[in-house]
Amino acid sequence: MKIKSYYSRTVEDAMAAARHEMGPDAMLVNSRKTPPEVRHLGEYEVVFGSAAAVAPADASLKLPAERGESIPVFPAPVGDRLALEVAELKKELEGMRRTITRTACAPAQWVGVSQEISDAYAALTAAEVSADLAREIVQAAGNRLNGHRLPPGRATQKTDGSTFQRALMEEASSRFTADATLGRGPAQPRIVALVGPPGSGKTTTLVKLAVSYGLAARRPVLLLSIDTYRVAAADQLRSYAAILGVGFQLLETVSSLAQAIEENRGKELIFIDTPGLAYGDLEDSESLAHFLATRGDIDTHLVLPASMKAADLSRMVDAFEILRPQHLLFTKLDETGSYGPIFSEAARSGKPLSFFTAGQRIPEDLEAASRERVLDLVLQEAGGRARSAA
Repeated sequence: MKIKSYYSRTVEDAMAAARHEMGPDAMLVNSRKTPPEVRHLGEYEVVFGSAAAVAPADASLKLPAERGESIPVFPAPVGDRLALEVAELKKELEGMRRTITRTACAPAQWVGVSQEISDAYAALTAAEVSADLAREIVQAAGNRLNGHRLPPGRATQKTDGSTFQRALMEEASSRFTADATLGRGPAQPRIVALVGPPGSGKTTTLVKLAVSYGLAARRPVLLLSIDTYRVAAADQLRSYAAILGVGFQLLETVSSLAQAIEENRGKELIFIDTPGLAYGDLEDSESLAHFLATRGDIDTHLVLPASMKAADLSRMVDAFEILRPQHLLFTKLDETGSYGPIFSEAARSGKPLSFFTAGQRIPEDLEAASRERVLDLVLQEAGGRARSAA
């Protein structure tokens, strides 16, 4: 039995290398992001196993690279005994593969899953999509091919690759929404508020939106700031407003914010910059929370860094629910290589994704969110192949 780790930029590339070297009988054992000490070898590690037909006297069976161990293999017997040994190794390896895929990818009552489902689950979890969501997606994709829900005790054993990839993309796409619009309804002015934790990039993102959807479209724009916590933030926004030639007001209270909106109904776009609120600060922001939650004309976007851990994202989205945000806006996409948490949180919260930013350039580093873009980020080359097949 031979077990070997393959490292590459994507899970799919590592799988292709493994099957090219070890042949079509190679079986997936495990996949994960590489630890920091071996990150130079590749972004992902995929472990494959196969049964070796012939083993020379000095051959050794190497375990995954992170263990740094080797186990000697004794000279293989000859004749019928060799055939029996090889058959036994194949049987053990197949049992190990089924145990792993059944445990990781399928409910306990399933007795096996197809290779396509196993590979898809590995790719999704390697992109840091939550395990439960990845399992739901691949199971639903398998059900699509069978035309009905799989009964207990049975699992898809054989699927057509391109058809399954198309079903996988459709299922993943159905789990979230994207809505790159500003404002709520056709009423004027369109009022947009950005909320989020400190350092998430609200102020810079607000300016990017003002330039792209205000000045570029020749719409009258007003920038309002209620961020009196950080003097530098207000000065930065005031400087941007002067450069862009748009109005700016720094407000100290929620009542003065409401008054400023009423006095500027002639504007087409009003952007509101709010103070960065840490997890523990939200209880002290009752007036702002009540104002945003009760104003049906304000479109509130929760701004979060894409580099935030999945658990922290969920915790922050739940905490900011007191402000009733309608959209999720993710910044700093250039600071991470794992986009599964974005996808998972959009699916979990049910809130549409609105915009992405990936840098400090104004307004170039701003893009509208879309289903296609999210699937590209999460599935990378696998997503592109699936859409091509579709």
